[in-house]
Amino acid sequence: MTNRLLLIFSALLTTSAVAQTSFDEKQTTASNVRLTVTNLGTFGNAFRGYRDGSGDPSCEYPAGSGIEHLFESGIWIGGLENGGNVRVSTSAYDAPQGYAAGRAGFEFTAQPGSALEVRSTLLDNPNYTPQAVSHQDYISEFSDNEITVPGTNIPIQNHINPMGVSVRMETYNWNYRFSDFFVIVNLVFTNNSQNYYDDTYLALWANTVVRNINITPAGSGGSTFYSQGGNGYIDSLNMAYCYDATGDEGFTDSYIAQKFLGAEDKYGFHHPNIDSSYNSVTGQMELDTDNKVHYNAWVFNNSSQALFYFPQDDNQRYQKMGDGLNENPCWDDPSGAACQQGAGIDIQDMLSSSGNRSDLLSVGPFRRFEPGDEIRVSFAFVLAPKKNDGNPNASNTPEQKEILVNNADWAQTAYNGEDVNFNGILDDGEDRDGNGEITRFILPSPPETPRTKVVPSENKIDIYWSDNSETSVDPITQKIDFEGYKIYLSRLGFDVTGTPDLARDFVLISQYDKAGNDLFYETGFDAVRLDEPVTFEGDTTTYYYLYTIENVQNGWQNAVAVTAFDEGNPESNLESLESSFLANDFRAFAGTTPNEDMDKNEPFVYPNPYYAGSSWEGRSSFQEESRKLIFANLPRRCVIRIYTSAGDFIDEIRHDENYSGNDIRWFETFGSENSDENVFSGGEHAWDLLSRDSQIISRGLYMFSVEDLETGEAFNGQFVIIK
Repeated sequence: MTNRLLLIFSALLTTSAVAQTSFDEKQTTASNVRLTVTNLGTFGNAFRGYRDGSGDPSCEYPAGSGIEHLFESGIWIGGLENGGNVRVSTSAYDAPQGYAAGRAGFEFTAQPGSALEVRSTLLDNPNYTPQAVSHQDYISEFSDNEITVPGTNIPIQNHINPMGVSVRMETYNWNYRFSDFFVIVNLVFTNNSQNYYDDTYLALWANTVVRNINITPAGSGGSTFYSQGGNGYIDSLNMAYCYDATGDEGFTDSYIAQKFLGAEDKYGFHHPNIDSSYNSVTGQMELDTDNKVHYNAWVFNNSSQALFYFPQDDNQRYQKMGDGLNENPCWDDPSGAACQQGAGIDIQDMLSSSGNRSDLLSVGPFRRFEPGDEIRVSFAFVLAPKKNDGNPNASNTPEQKEILVNNADWAQTAYNGEDVNFNGILDDGEDRDGNGEITRFILPSPPETPRTKVVPSENKIDIYWSDNSETSVDPITQKIDFEGYKIYLSRLGFDVTGTPDLARDFVLISQYDKAGNDLFYETGFDAVRLDEPVTFEGDTTTYYYLYTIENVQNGWQNAVAVTAFDEGNPESNLESLESSFLANDFRAFAGTTPNEDMDKNEPFVYPNPYYAGSSWEGRSSFQEESRKLIFANLPRRCVIRIYTSAGDFIDEIRHDENYSGNDIRWFETFGSENSDENVFSGGEHAWDLLSRDSQIISRGLYMFSVEDLETGEAFNGQFVIIK
């Protein structure tokens, strides 16, 4: 009992500390990546969202899939103080429980009252501002100045020599189809101390863990949950990556990567692909061969390893930042003489075997970092599905990494912005916005996402959309280049027969584009344009188009979306760009509409009889909570009561025509993460086959009653459960 009380007291202290320290976290929602970002320079939430009941993902991709990719991540900086002693500050490193106020390694703090600022470039977003960079920016400012957590008396363990560095961090994510798989982290480090630092390194540390928490609950099995990952590094892309080698194979076919994009200080622009850069101090072009990207990996929180050891103090961490495994003679040539004189091991082969590792991607050294100086550095978290080449996950073939490499190229394109030649210099014709300097983080833009309304009914789905896309202006060409629309429908059972990924599961079912411009099919829009625009009660949007999907099976989930695409730009070798279907995809459930007369149109249950393991039930780690049968032909507002054949009360369900599926777990697991995007026909309601006390019910005959709350009319029926 005493130990339990101590644990509870410790938990309360931790919760209180977090509440007092201006700790703030949010998840990215514009892209297809659900990455937790904090205002202290950390990423991921150590899977805390699956323990505290919030359900907040750590780094889920694709959104809603249950596939997690990151335990925790954070930024590092280190240098030689006044050319002498090593100083290192970290926002996170190996900690089995993740972030807690004052815990060792979490050395950056924010002042009381600070929080993540949110900005957006989307005009209809409440956080819109012209200063925004992406569809969803998160901005924070923090420093390593404090040795106790601001607002508390909690000391930060082992943090007795702050460097005196402040950081402004901005994260960017977009919902374009060609960019919804990465999140950019843009950092500005400022030296606010009275000291200078030589040979400074900046780094991104990450403990990547790729598992499907719908198959294997987060953290289950202890260390075995975390020890199934394979790791690697692609020198040409300056990118570390991780994948599930032997864990939830078949349910985790994806990669997570951390990529270095570029850096800049008072001496110029720095990137390994550039041999020289303009030195703003001397006014000359200079060779820049010392500044490199260094990759390191180690067994998580394990200091006993010979090569892959967890660095326990500032000197070891600084050494890891400046001496990468990718510079070891055994990296490229394990059989070579230089390697045999040393460890004589195949480092890359060892990294690709199953394990629980931390990655460190560092860049440097930067020359003298003096008081008042700034260093800018950008990284990206890049996610990608594996390309299926018929080989198992552990093979990690070049073909399996093809999509990851392509996605990484798009992240670099976003960073490059106006720097088309990627030389760090503003060349002729590159200053598109006319501000006299390189503007980064610019992407070509497809038309605005069509505003869409989905209306399911019996065996069909009506899709309405507005014409807002048709006046979109491309930010690069400054032209209205709208071309047409595409309508998508998911494959039947996409949600339960595999890992959902709409980029793969959507099927193009129809396309319409301008006539008379010699582009695409020239179908025109007459087939989908309404004779008269329509509006809906409580909705201010006017809808000009309608497409109907016929012969839809009632009760099954169908994802639908409408996108807009542009003409493309042959002059700049840019293909036609399409808005993201993730920005307006809906999960539509065809079914009966609200019942006006239960005498003429009797309510019923389907499937009836119900067999355990119905085909629309997917596999999950909480199978009995993810069952589903449907009550149909329901009035607009009613109460459903369920009884055993002996008359014992089982459950009561309150239904109205705006039902969104948020009362049972099936929709949380297999439906949209946003319940507003689950759209029903108004006359149906799902039940999870659990009693009011969440008990599993047995097989047998059951009775149900439906009471119309508007008319008082009642109906009695029955159904059978077979297990």
